[in-house]
Amino acid sequence: QVQLVESGGGLVQAGGSLRLSCAASGRTFIWSRMGWFRQAPGKEREFVAALWWSAANVYYADYADSVRGRFTIAKDNAKITVNLQMNSLKPEDTAVYYCAAGRSSASASMTSNYDYWGQGTQVTVAS
Repeated sequence: QVQLVESGGGLVQAGGSLRLSCAASGRTFIWSRMGWFRQAPGKEREFVAALWWSAANVYYADYADSVRGRFTIAKDNAKITVNLQMNSLKPEDTAVYYCAAGRSSASASMTSNYDYWGQGTQVTVAS
């Protein structure tokens, strides 16, 4: 069994920062990629950021164009968590943010390439 639990969401003013965390438990050794997605009301779930690693512990990251330079994804191996540091937040960043994990080496930006999902955490950016 695999569980992903997000935390750190909340209400912030535009220009502010939040840090989301995704705590993983269970068979964490079976996946090699974790990602963050978000879904705003009335919109499809969209890719935000992903982090994957090789057997040699070389890490790679990718970001959606809309967040590149403002968001940073990082993994805390000691705690088996993946964090998403979000700076310079904008009202259009308002959404429910979901953590995901998977084993696929296919496109990191597609929801279908992830096997496990958290329940989501709400991020609201006020203008």
